[in-house]
Amino acid sequence: MLKIEELVHAYIHSHCDFEKEIVLTNYFQADWEADMLFIDADGFSHEIEIKLSKSDFKNDFKKAYLNKDTGEKFLKHDKISCGDYMCNAFSFLLPMGMIDHAVIPEHCGIIEFYHNADTWETEFYLIRKPKRVHEDSYWKLNDKDLFIRKMALNLLQRKLEIKGKHEELIFKNPFEIKKNK
Repeated sequence: MLKIEELVHAYIHSHCDFEKEIVLTNYFQADWEADMLFIDADGFSHEIEIKLSKSDFKNDFKKAYLNKDTGEKFLKHDKISCGDYMCNAFSFLLPMGMIDHAVIPEHCGIIEFYHNADTWETEFYLIRKPKRVHEDSYWKLNDKDLFIRKMALNLLQRKLEIKGKHEELIFKNPFEIKKNK
């Protein structure tokens, strides 16, 4: 069975230009995690959410955002469709034929895939392009310097996590280290 990491790898290596795009996987923004987030040289951003089952797809429409200033609760796709969202576009990546296209909101792009388990080839089909929900650059809505610092920290944490799987690492509590400075 195809794992989500294998699907992500197949998609980004067949559809991304790493010279011109920032490509992030499992990136937290707002109150949820983007399976894949692409930001091009102009700051146009596109989130792609992978759904491998009908129940997982249906649950995506139950995800909510809580405005910490007003206390109002918004459903994720209401927030996206009205343009009150970080990304310019949003798409679903789904197994071929799993979801009737008519139930997928018009603002969402649809990408379907077929995976041949015998040859381990995965083919992707753009069924519907996503609508651009707003024109603001990702960098107008996000601090680029803070973004870069967070990416550097994330890279360090992942490196240590991987290294820690192969050998025991002992770290002092970072809060104790900061207190002593």
